[in-house]
Amino acid sequence: SREGDTGVKLEVNERILGSCTSLMQAIQVLIVASKDLQREIVESGRGTASPKEFYAKNSRWTEGLISASKAVGWGATVMVLSVNAADLVVQGGKFEELMVCSHEIAASTAQLVAASKVKAGKDSPNLAQLQQASRGVNQATAAVVASTISGKSQIEETDNMDFSGMTLTQIKRQEMDSQVRVLELENELQKERQKLGELRKKHYELAGVAEGWEEETEASPPALQEVVTEKE
Repeated sequence: SREGDTGVKLEVNERILGSCTSLMQAIQVLIVASKDLQREIVESGRGTASPKEFYAKNSRWTEGLISASKAVGWGATVMVLSVNAADLVVQGGKFEELMVCSHEIAASTAQLVAASKVKAGKDSPNLAQLQQASRGVNQATAAVVASTISGKSQIEETDNMDFSGMTLTQIKRQEMDSQVRVLELENELQKERQKLGELRKKHYELAGVAEGWEEETEASPPALQEVVTEKE
């Protein structure tokens, strides 16, 4: 970006990159805290059993923990790929992707903490560390969204067309083209929202079957009920 961009585009790129870097650092802290707490849970709860036996015995809890961890990792991976395409960020098309990744990471982090709380001791220092790391991730994701929205606004302002040299006919043509594009985008938005709703519905159905939410909600302790509610 420094080689090919100057002014606003360079400023936007560097600001977004800085916020994304801070988020990656926060995720790293979260992962370490999660591993420490998971080790504590296994050691305190397995008795004479091996870690493998403990996970097998608590398979539904393990699946929920793995699912949340994978979701955090997926969001981070997609974000890294987006940021690596730095020139594309300021040339359009990637701002929304960064914001979606940020929201997914925040939601997955909350799920990870909720799943961990099910088996963790109430006064566990490792649980406190994980919750603190979770707050750090939330603050960092908010910073990414804020910098992305601000950057998108700046880029759009600099890309505004100059109509001063256009004739009446040219302006009228541009106006008609713009109206057509607005209608096309509104139609696309409606279809995409319907698609998103169906995808979310199917995702929750598949996740519920895979992790046994229905069975768990009928005969699970209050702490696990909390995780189920959080996931829904």
